[in-house]
Amino acid sequence: MKGRIINPGKAEGEALVSSEPIGFLGGIDPKTGEVIEKGHPLEGKNVKEKVLVFPTGKGSTVGSYVIYGLKKNGVAPAAIVNLETETIVATGVILADIPCVDGIETGKIKTGDRVKVDGENVEVLG
Repeated sequence: MKGRIINPGKAEGEALVSSEPIGFLGGIDPKTGEVIEKGHPLEGKNVKEKVLVFPTGKGSTVGSYVIYGLKKNGVAPAAIVNLETETIVATGVILADIPCVDGIETGKIKTGDRVKVDGENVEVLG
């Protein structure tokens, strides 16, 4: 699948997929990488070294710094893949230098799939 590069780079890892938007401030613990938003489909899961796949972000602009904090604390996702990357996530991945691509049909990727992000290309390896 081809998308639009938000932040360039290469990464490969196990997909962690949400059909719902993710809010990083109050949604993911920047010290552990655990999804802590109550009632979120990924609650209790950890984003560390995963290819985090979700339709779009939500919430406060401070979420950008949470993404940066994930990277600084060594618990960041390997890459982020979105249907539409909004400003909060875009700023965060650029600050943290996490590969990010949008314009991808996120519903075609399932949790547990092995996913490779390489520039504008997102490949599900199986």
